[in-house]
Amino acid sequence: MLRRTKIVATLGPATDSEESLAGIIAAGVDVTRLNFSHGSAEEHMERARRVRAAAAAQGRFVAILADLQGPKLRIARFTDNKVTLERGQTFVLDATMDKEAGTSEQVGIDYEQLINDVSPGDILVLDDGRIEMEVTAVDDHSITSTVLIGGPLSNNKGLNKRGGGLSADALTEKDKQDIVTAARLDADYVAVSFVRTAEDMHVARQLLKEAGSDAGLVAKIERAELAHDTNALDAVIEASDAVMVARGDLAVEIGDAELVAVQKHIIKRARVLNRAVITATQMMESMITNPMPTRAEVSDVANAVMDYTDAVMLSAETAVGDYPKEAVEAMVRICTGAERHPSMHQSQHRIHESMEKVDEAIALSAMYAANHLQGVSAIICLTETGSTPRLMSRIKSSLPIFAFSRHHSTQHRVALFRGVQTVPFDSANHANEKVNALAVDELKSRGVVQDNDLVVITKGDYVNAQGGTNSMKIVRVGSDIQ
Repeated sequence: MLRRTKIVATLGPATDSEESLAGIIAAGVDVTRLNFSHGSAEEHMERARRVRAAAAAQGRFVAILADLQGPKLRIARFTDNKVTLERGQTFVLDATMDKEAGTSEQVGIDYEQLINDVSPGDILVLDDGRIEMEVTAVDDHSITSTVLIGGPLSNNKGLNKRGGGLSADALTEKDKQDIVTAARLDADYVAVSFVRTAEDMHVARQLLKEAGSDAGLVAKIERAELAHDTNALDAVIEASDAVMVARGDLAVEIGDAELVAVQKHIIKRARVLNRAVITATQMMESMITNPMPTRAEVSDVANAVMDYTDAVMLSAETAVGDYPKEAVEAMVRICTGAERHPSMHQSQHRIHESMEKVDEAIALSAMYAANHLQGVSAIICLTETGSTPRLMSRIKSSLPIFAFSRHHSTQHRVALFRGVQTVPFDSANHANEKVNALAVDELKSRGVVQDNDLVVITKGDYVNAQGGTNSMKIVRVGSDIQ
């Protein structure tokens, strides 16, 4: 059984060697993530080059995701690099003090706009939730607070406000420069951090176009405002090509207790709106230093798979961890195991809704036929842009969807879509009446189908025309296929 859930792996020092990078790709990585919060443009360019070379050597199409840093909502630095805060003590965030002179009583802040975004009674959360403090007073340059949860606090740790409401723009000047870098390295996807509105995505798309890129845009959902406003969330999803449930900062803003329900909601809305979705952050955190995941991590990954996320993501596990290949292998095992559950093979997706677009009707009809007709082994989708296989991948199924395309950019793009495999195929080189038979022969040669199997094929009347999928055909392998 082919694995349907895709795996995103973050690159870093742990995967910089040719052996390590080849190992994680061979293990099953579908998308590689370049984290623009770390490293130089040159380092990202070189990592992208290595990915393309390693994937080509294995005959695979592996997408590249450039993840923008976004606004740095962080404290400044301490004189001794680290302090310990005690519960009940007073602690001050001061926008005017020396950024290198923090003590156990006060520290500077990189995000100086914070002064205008908080009021007494607000809860500030630092270091991914490890430190909490309540704001007691605000003046023109500082925030005074009482520590609710203490502990060690070191330089440049993240800063959030519980409940959201911070006004930082999603795209910084660094992000705008990094978009140019993403275009230069030919990224397939670009992720925008701390998205607030659909307009953030529109601006990012315009900047990408100006840089000469048509990469897909991923909106990282990590603000409380989006989590709690379905209309705003839907607008962001529709302005994007995919979304990421960025559970680190999201959990800090909304609280751990709400995270599971919000994660399920985001995945559901993305599927309903025909967008891909990635579930990310701390999925196998223990595997940074251990060769096996915990049972809780196994359940976490399986839960996301059974919610029908398109992809699950590894962060530090593959970027700096001791066991990057093992982490990918473990994720493959868990995804495949979860996908065997019967609930993963039946769909009620949009079954009571009408449709306006022909290609969408064909895509959903093809999946319905494939799921309900006995003997179907695969779906073939002849595609220019990847739009039709994306629509197909919204439907629960145990059957593989094969995107046949002549465009490498499309083959990389569909690598993110759940259940979609890619096959290089230039239909322009063949007579139209022979295309179906040749496509089926390709799957037969790969051992995917055999004689007497049924295959569902979708394509357009006009070969190689964008947005033209208007026909579906069911053929039997081994017969005379037209």
